[in-house]
Amino acid sequence: MFLPYYVPVSAYGPFRSPDFQSPQGKVAELRQELNSGGKKDKNHAAKKIALKKIVANMTMSNNDMVALFPDIVGCMQIPSLEIKKMCFLFLVNYARMKPEVALKALPTLEEDMHDSNPLVRALALRTMSYIHVKEFVEATVPPTKQLLRDADPYVRKTAAFCVAKLYDHDRHLVESSDLIERLNSMLRDDNPTVVASALASLMDIWERSDAIKLTIDYGNASKMVQILPDCSEWGQTYILEALMSYVPQESSEALLLAERISPRLSHSNSAVVLTCIRVILYLMNYIADPKQISVLCRKLSPPLVTLLAKGPEVQYLALRNALLILQRRPEVLRNDIRVFFCKYNDPIYVKVTKLELIFMLATEKNIDEVLTELREYATEIDVHFVRKSVRAIGKLAIKIEPAARQCINTLLELVATKVTYIVQEATVVIRNIFRKYPNQYESIISTLCENLDSLDEPEAKSAMIWVIGQYASRIENSDVLLDDFLYSFADEPVEVQLALLTATVKLFIQRPTKGQELVPKVLKWATEDTDNPDLRDRGYMYWRLLSSDMATAKEIVMGEKPAITAESEKLDPVTLEEMCLNVGTLATVYLKPVQQVFRSARPRKLVDSPALQKHTLPTATDFEQKALSTLGMGDQPTIRPPQSNGNDNLAAAVDAADEFFAGVGSQQMAQMNINGQEEGFGGSPTVDRGEMQYVVNQNMPNQIYHPTTAHGSNGDLVML
Repeated sequence: MFLPYYVPVSAYGPFRSPDFQSPQGKVAELRQELNSGGKKDKNHAAKKIALKKIVANMTMSNNDMVALFPDIVGCMQIPSLEIKKMCFLFLVNYARMKPEVALKALPTLEEDMHDSNPLVRALALRTMSYIHVKEFVEATVPPTKQLLRDADPYVRKTAAFCVAKLYDHDRHLVESSDLIERLNSMLRDDNPTVVASALASLMDIWERSDAIKLTIDYGNASKMVQILPDCSEWGQTYILEALMSYVPQESSEALLLAERISPRLSHSNSAVVLTCIRVILYLMNYIADPKQISVLCRKLSPPLVTLLAKGPEVQYLALRNALLILQRRPEVLRNDIRVFFCKYNDPIYVKVTKLELIFMLATEKNIDEVLTELREYATEIDVHFVRKSVRAIGKLAIKIEPAARQCINTLLELVATKVTYIVQEATVVIRNIFRKYPNQYESIISTLCENLDSLDEPEAKSAMIWVIGQYASRIENSDVLLDDFLYSFADEPVEVQLALLTATVKLFIQRPTKGQELVPKVLKWATEDTDNPDLRDRGYMYWRLLSSDMATAKEIVMGEKPAITAESEKLDPVTLEEMCLNVGTLATVYLKPVQQVFRSARPRKLVDSPALQKHTLPTATDFEQKALSTLGMGDQPTIRPPQSNGNDNLAAAVDAADEFFAGVGSQQMAQMNINGQEEGFGGSPTVDRGEMQYVVNQNMPNQIYHPTTAHGSNGDLVML
């Protein structure tokens, strides 16, 4: 008789194989391997294999290995550098989890600091400084003082870094000792690597402390530059970083120092190159001779171009820094636009950044070459990159006025391809071109109207609706085109609804007979059938404008718009000045101030001195004046509100305003009598004393429309 073999679930578990080993079993097996070998294993081969397995498990965040702590502490006394490295790594990783067991390793570490091998001494000190346990931190200070004067430069270098590590653990302990003074005296060391390490440690402490001031005079700066060639690549980076704390007192000092460090621009390490560029950009602020500045700018171009031959990550870093440098020193890379043309195998983030640089470097002289290149990009497969390329062509039309017609012809060629996303992106940028050059290129409106069916994105729809409303008097069937868009008014995003509302009012102002049927309908939808406060408030505003005075309404709605420019993407001068002092850091990748990227970072500023060329610095005052002129407010008298004499005057003003709007609304709307409706547009109630009143919520956030951007608005109202 056949009997099925049954394995009980409790034997191996529901999904476990017979080879499964519990964590406790693995720890026991590793402990056995660690303690095996005995006297026969002279080279401790078995222990090394076991330790490698333990470190591998520890690296994979297997916290079960902490049970082996006592066994690891026992292995630390074995006189093998390889074993000590793995044991100390285990100690650093688990010391905070088991501080009472870790303390048993303290005597071994203190003993190793007196070892004859400098590698063991340095390893023991580094391990002690990494452990953030109070007893270890306090015990590290005396040996650190001793090893700062060690005979071996490698040990002195390690001790210098340990001071910064101790400062991170307990700043009061370090400040109360003389470690910082000892570290400062190491700047006179004979070994360049030790000097670079001491500088790096002092810079790190200075970044974290408000009480310590790092001052470097010309003599010290000159000595630091002198030892640059003898340092390792990272030592050179530390020294160049420290030179950012030197404040030139004379223009000749800054120029001489910049020329002495310029050979570092040809270094193979990208960190050295970018840090050197940062120091030279910093020193340029203290150089008076414009010719010498031009010479230095020409020296900055080749290293940036050379970095583009490295991997994509380094390329991206170089490109982001180039964007920053070009805004501060436009003469850099002026004639190198071809090196930024995209390659077929560039990652998308590199291509997009190159596109920004091509736009910045484009001029009237090279526009033919640039447009040919962008035209080719617009036929690629990557949709995101194609959109960026089309948008770049439109921005070039705004930036370079003599080439506007050429850019528009290129855009029309792309629209003729009938590719949906190209047509939509072209529609958006053509709207911006119309704003830049009003009444100049209206002949292309018919081409846009032929592609209405291709528009399904909110931004493209808003752009096309803006064009129809703005040029309603020149588009014969503008009312029909708007009516087609209005079929889906309720289902459209707010961005499109706002554009439709404004365009309908524009149609009515320019062609009353064509718009008299659409305006009441749209105003009724905007004020009664929507929950969006922006749309509703704009509807009421247009309603009252049209009800009070058509001439005023036309002046406001169809008034001259502020000129759109291509300068809106530039950083403001204050941020630009700070960013140029942080070239090569992560902040330049984001193009944001350092404290927005690293909250604890110390912001850098140019220090005043007799050599500082203040007249060449971009100032916040200039930026504010440019912003005001962009809004059409430059050189205008300041408008001051009338002085209030108390609550009585305020209440009287509110009552007077209510009476004015109530009276004007009912009288003028009755006079207009649009569509035979005396009570108002679309039968909607007018605001009167005894009727429905609409309250504007004073706690609603204000919306600010920037005239140089075209996203999220149709560009008709400046809402403050």
